[in-house]
Amino acid sequence: MSLVDILDILLVALIIFLLFRWIRGSSAWNIFVAIISLYFIRLIVSVLGMRLTSTIMDMVLNVGVLAIIVIFQPEIRRFLTRLGNRYRVNAHNDLIGRIFRGVNGSGAMSNDAVNEVTEACRRMSESKTGALIVIPHSTPLDDIIETGDRIDAAIHRRLIMNLFFKNSPLHDGAVIISSNHIVAARCTLPITEKTNIPPQYGMRHKAAIGISEETDAEVIVVSEETGGISFVKGGTVTPIGNINELKLMLSNSFSQQ
Repeated sequence: MSLVDILDILLVALIIFLLFRWIRGSSAWNIFVAIISLYFIRLIVSVLGMRLTSTIMDMVLNVGVLAIIVIFQPEIRRFLTRLGNRYRVNAHNDLIGRIFRGVNGSGAMSNDAVNEVTEACRRMSESKTGALIVIPHSTPLDDIIETGDRIDAAIHRRLIMNLFFKNSPLHDGAVIISSNHIVAARCTLPITEKTNIPPQYGMRHKAAIGISEETDAEVIVVSEETGGISFVKGGTVTPIGNINELKLMLSNSFSQQ
């Protein structure tokens, strides 16, 4: 056995380990176990010389490659999205980023826009009005925006409060804010598959975690039950103690971008 063979075995072991950790605890785990079981059955019948059963198993496994792509499509898409977000180059330095920066970049919010958003969150917190505000950065959210209704309006606290007012037809869903504009409302966000979320977090928090896991967007959540404000980034929920803390987190976020 050469050094290359040892490296090959270690690489395959690492891939299997990452695959297990990736789908562990998700709905795809049982499907993955079933596929592995079929593969081992194929090895057993091949060793025993059962030609007819081996042929049938070969046909099942060959078709199963396409079935795997279809069944695991959400997991594959999520994995590739996270991989791209983690290893993407700075959009200000690479050539591709310079070409597409005007299309995908979100731009920083002005201080006035930050004040309007945070003041709206403060008032909605006092009245216990549920809210879900998504602030994208370099990852485009065109597919998310298409699930809602286009607004394309300047950021103003009264407009944000009216969008989330419980009798408003646009209150159910997320509001997308990019640069100094409210882009869309009533948008549908992906729900996280995490099972260890604290019970006090509802569907808004789960949706906020889901979109922040798949993209580099940040989310502000106002709880309808408690009025508490949370800031979600990279799948991590940070409770906000006061509005000044929220302003500081938003300002630091855009300065880093």
